[in-house]
Amino acid sequence: MPTYRYQMKNSTGETSVGIMTSDNALTAAQQLRNQGNIVLQLTPVSNKSTASLGDRLKALNYQSGPTQRDVLNFTTQLAVMIRAGISIRAALEGIADQVENQKFKNILHEIKQDVESGKQFSEALSKHPKLFGPLYINMVRASEMSGSFSQMLERIAAYLQQQIETRAMVIGAMIYPSVIGGLAVSVTIFLLTFVLPRFAAVFEGKEAAMPWPTIFLMNLSEFMVEWWWAVILAMIGGLVSLLFFVKTEPGGWWWDSMKLRIPIFKKMFKALYISRSLQTMGELVNAGVPMLDTLAITGEISGNRHFRKLWNAVHGSVKQGKKIAHPLQKTPHLPKSVVQMVSAGEESGKLGEVLDEVSSYYGRQLKEVIKTVTSMIEPVMIILMGSVVGFIAMAIILPIFKLSTLVK
Repeated sequence: MPTYRYQMKNSTGETSVGIMTSDNALTAAQQLRNQGNIVLQLTPVSNKSTASLGDRLKALNYQSGPTQRDVLNFTTQLAVMIRAGISIRAALEGIADQVENQKFKNILHEIKQDVESGKQFSEALSKHPKLFGPLYINMVRASEMSGSFSQMLERIAAYLQQQIETRAMVIGAMIYPSVIGGLAVSVTIFLLTFVLPRFAAVFEGKEAAMPWPTIFLMNLSEFMVEWWWAVILAMIGGLVSLLFFVKTEPGGWWWDSMKLRIPIFKKMFKALYISRSLQTMGELVNAGVPMLDTLAITGEISGNRHFRKLWNAVHGSVKQGKKIAHPLQKTPHLPKSVVQMVSAGEESGKLGEVLDEVSSYYGRQLKEVIKTVTSMIEPVMIILMGSVVGFIAMAIILPIFKLSTLVK
């Protein structure tokens, strides 16, 4: 039976710690609450000699940081409980008791304590900006002013759900070419290091009769067999250097530019950034968030430095008293039709509705583009992989035919 280390507060306000055994974390927490205690922390005590792999994985998830899926589940449950008439303090406590992730549980307890001390819910959330984000906090703050808290939570949950699904689709589209590319590299390395060396003895002393592809591959094979460790170190070093470079500001700009220029993927990324930007902006406008705050948050959430620069330029233009559509007319990142619809929505006072419609359109287009990209990647990768393998096979077969002709 698992063992847990707990920290609790009793009815008199005294805090104590201890160790207990229970079937699972939820049962342990319930046992402590049934005794009139408030559970502040509950951590599994590892037992390496008896813990199974499943228990260790569960404990790892239990102690890991919260994800956007955790925030989505929390928001959905909170919206339902608020709509049912439950107070926010009781709702936070009830949700925190059901959360398995210990770090997220602690955060919810901290938010609950801030709310009990008289702080606004948005103010309590603002203490955790990396988890909830500026859009979440500003939409909650706007709902507190308008009195539409539960409806706003539902809008936030729908937004988070769509963003999670979109992210999963984009990652799924990127995984396939990565796997095929890795397979192609593995096959090439296998042929160069295990297959070609078997023919070295056959071709030895006959270099004059061999075509240049065979000579090139034989030299490459000899180099890889002798210096395989240097090749591995160079590949790892190149990958690590690229990752570090991308994390720098110049490297980030370069990578964001590449995502908008890569032939097959540029349309997918452009649709992603347009959809995300306009949906974020539409949600904030409809929530009643001030326009300058809306544009600043949109630029931050857009996901690409070039789009962030665009929305920052719009922010500066609006701050000077100009209209939103004015700086958008000069950008190559938004289609003219989108700029025209934004301008029409701004003129008619229905900007939020227009942004919702445009973002929904680009959301649908993104799904279609991902399907198209995925269907295009497969034949392209097959052709590339077939070309590499075919080139190696040709380099092996051609000299054999040539040597057999000379023998005859």
